[in-house]
Amino acid sequence: MAEGAEARVVTGADVSASGADAETLGHQLRSHAKRLLEEPERPLFFGRLDYGSGPASGDHRGQRYYVGRSRITEREAAPPLVIDWRAPVSRAFYQASARAPQGVEVRRRFGWAPWSDGSPEDLTSLEDEHLTGPGTDAGSGSGSGSSDAGSGGSPGSILRSEIERPRVGPMRDIAATIQPEQDDLVRAGLETSLCVQGAPGTGKTAVGLHRAAYLLYTHPRRIQRAGLLILGPNPAFLAYIADVLPSLGESGVRQSTVDEEIARHPVRAVDGETAASVKHDARMARVLRRALYGRVARACGPVEVPDGSYRWRVTTGELARIVAEVRAEQPPYAVGRERVRARVARLLHQQAERRAGPRGGEWLRRMGRARPVSAFVDGVWPKVQPEEILAALLGGAEALAVAADGILKPDEQRALCWAEPPRSWRTARWSAADLVLLDELAGLIERPAGYGHVVVDEAQDLSPMQCRAIARRAGFGSLTVLGDLAQGTTPWAARAWSGHLAHLGIAEAAVIPLSTGFRVPEEILALANRLLGSFPAEFPAARSLRRGGELSLRRIAELAPDTVAAVRAALAREGSIGVIAHGPDVASLREALGAAGIDTTGPGAGELGGAPRVTVLAATEAKGLEYDHVVVVEPAAIVEAEPRGLNRLYVVLTRAVSRLDILHRRPLPAPLTACRAGGGSPEESVRPR
Repeated sequence: MAEGAEARVVTGADVSASGADAETLGHQLRSHAKRLLEEPERPLFFGRLDYGSGPASGDHRGQRYYVGRSRITEREAAPPLVIDWRAPVSRAFYQASARAPQGVEVRRRFGWAPWSDGSPEDLTSLEDEHLTGPGTDAGSGSGSGSSDAGSGGSPGSILRSEIERPRVGPMRDIAATIQPEQDDLVRAGLETSLCVQGAPGTGKTAVGLHRAAYLLYTHPRRIQRAGLLILGPNPAFLAYIADVLPSLGESGVRQSTVDEEIARHPVRAVDGETAASVKHDARMARVLRRALYGRVARACGPVEVPDGSYRWRVTTGELARIVAEVRAEQPPYAVGRERVRARVARLLHQQAERRAGPRGGEWLRRMGRARPVSAFVDGVWPKVQPEEILAALLGGAEALAVAADGILKPDEQRALCWAEPPRSWRTARWSAADLVLLDELAGLIERPAGYGHVVVDEAQDLSPMQCRAIARRAGFGSLTVLGDLAQGTTPWAARAWSGHLAHLGIAEAAVIPLSTGFRVPEEILALANRLLGSFPAEFPAARSLRRGGELSLRRIAELAPDTVAAVRAALAREGSIGVIAHGPDVASLREALGAAGIDTTGPGAGELGGAPRVTVLAATEAKGLEYDHVVVVEPAAIVEAEPRGLNRLYVVLTRAVSRLDILHRRPLPAPLTACRAGGGSPEESVRPR
């Protein structure tokens, strides 16, 4: 395919066409060839569908299809050798079951060695599921045995080994392991906005990324024209998921954070806790709108425009009516300003036509730009900058009192006011929360161009004002909202999805729970679930299909030496290791590990994928990440560091994919002290039975 694409680039250069057509064709051919040449070395297929000969198979009667991450064909017009996992016929690979075979007789899964480039010797196993005919209930298999995955049972051995593969390096795609309930979400239509309430390890992030890939495949022109945006909680998370869409053959998708999207200025100031909470409150939208439209003045006039021997005149009453009508329409501020100008020019145009005959479009444009008209528009609907409005609010108690009257309490207004206002809004030092307010003002002044679809991960931590910023970028497109109310850690984190979805502009979107996990073992999840009773939000508790996890709670004497010992023990096992601690302890732990010869900055021994085997990070940085072995250092310090400390600890505990080691000198947080291993002390190690 790659060779054929390169050949078409050469022959396409001789196609007779206009210069523009030839350039467009050349760009398309070169882009296609470049994409094929950049395809990663990997197995070309992971599954196969064998359709039966009965009427249930429909148009696919007797057919055999290989399923992979991309469509593979010898010639463009020839039947594909491998069909794309997103193609309609591929849906049966994820949805067919013994109860509803959809015409499929046998579903085969192929097991490949980790990090295989697709060489034949890397094929490790085959697994067949017989969905119709004799032996359907028991199934039959070869290689690694039979499976009832997809028919309501536990995952088969190939599926299980893929899910449980060590987590080293960046996040992998799950095209080979998508479950039926995940597939329903991935294939939701472009017009559908949905919210996924996903417990830890249920694959909500993977669902969002694969839905993005599906929409790009299904609606390429509409999505590529408007763009697709992936929003994550922090740069570390974006780096972790960065390879997923390219591995699925999709590039050019913007992956960003909310802070990056609204970064009009560098952050050079820090808000107090009260000020930050008020600035992120949805009430600020009303305050900002009132402050902005407070710049619109009462019409004064009349306006007189000389035109040769004539002088056209618009009365004060007519001008006041125009301004009132435009304000009632509530357009973006900049649009309203131009509507006022256009309607004044239209009145002049009507006068001229009644008096002196028709006038052309150029005359109308000249009237709109006439000095008296521009002076009137500038006086009644002045041009403004977001920074100018916000600096006037935060720098002047009187201006804020007028705009916030009846909306914010006096103590909230005092918390917002700058102690030392800058000389000019051009020299103001803005905080992170100020940038959210500036984005709101910018959206009120001029509506930004929206994306065709927006995927928002860890959405439970967004503030109402951040949600409004995302809603503006969704424009007339749809959203996929991913989150877990139990993992809400910011002061303004959602306690229910209804309010969040309203601020995102999709109040009617369905909330779909994913509570069955495949990543976090049952033993670890059971411990983390003990924290749920302390949370105000309501949501289904997570459960896991994985067993065999290892859990240890140990009282220690010294943090650094005992952490080093725990990491040394973990290094004897396969997989990645995450050491998660209270922020101020991270530097000392990293230093202690370095002094012990354990690298936390570069690729480790036996490492695959270019990431360090051992990572030391603060609890506030752990969201969205996963490690085979997690060492949690001093849970009490993590809980006490912030108001939602128990939520933060829940996030930390659920980062472990296989093994969790909890080290503590101080007493454990109360919900964890109930943990027992066969009735023993909570200080005992807990192992799977």
